[in-house]
Amino acid sequence: MFRGRNGSGSRVLSGDPSASPGYRLSGNAANIQLKSTREIEIMARGGEILAATLARVSENVTPGVSTGDLDELADAFIRGHTGAVPAFKGLYGFPGSVCLSINHEIVHGIPSRKRVVREGDILSIDVGVKYDGMYTDGAVTVAVGQVEPESTRLLEVTRQALAAGIAAAQPGNHLGDIGAAIGAVVAQAGLSVAKDLVGHGVGLEPHEEPQVPNEGKPKRGTKLLPGLTIAIEPMVNLGVSDTRTLADRWTVVTADGNRSAHFEHTVAITQEGPRILTAQAVAPP
Repeated sequence: MFRGRNGSGSRVLSGDPSASPGYRLSGNAANIQLKSTREIEIMARGGEILAATLARVSENVTPGVSTGDLDELADAFIRGHTGAVPAFKGLYGFPGSVCLSINHEIVHGIPSRKRVVREGDILSIDVGVKYDGMYTDGAVTVAVGQVEPESTRLLEVTRQALAAGIAAAQPGNHLGDIGAAIGAVVAQAGLSVAKDLVGHGVGLEPHEEPQVPNEGKPKRGTKLLPGLTIAIEPMVNLGVSDTRTLADRWTVVTADGNRSAHFEHTVAITQEGPRILTAQAVAPP
């Protein structure tokens, strides 16, 4: 999930994309790009690098580390794989190679050596990789040392919501099925889906149509066809669903200051079912 300063990307949900088949964004017909088998295999290789990056950064999240140091680590690790570059560096003008969001920051936290994580924090790590011309996107939220039980529960519910959304990404289903599955897990836990923040198509570009909502109605919206590649990414708040953007014009936070978690996978729709492209890590270069 990403929103550029020029309005690009897939942050703002225009109406309800699960409301009717063939929905339109800003008055333009959705231009969904299905991927070939070859393109999906390239994405899978890039997704392995992305998964390894998330693992490497996560294992270095300790009290006292700065988000700037973690950003440098991720940048060097991605570039250490031939053919791979950080997809977010300079995207829409974003200054970092990864988004690092602390506690009540939902997404788009800007890395800085002045921003240090502390014991008891939670940190969302959002990574994009461009490999051999194809893009993948993924995120995890990790605990910094020992955290309070409500933060542990928030992470687990968000992780379960992502799993439910992926399970619903079956060929012949619809975008609304994904949103409904995610929303049901979140609602049952008494938490809230971050308002107006959605997933997106990904592959030939870092952000493509369709938008992938985290709430919806089953059997509504665009049909899921083999070759569709999407980033499914529930963003879940402990408190209210409302959000706001900080003065840096990037960092999106919860309106009430409560914590938020973010988990994401790039998924390909195949005849056999959803294939997670960002799940398997590779050895360091």
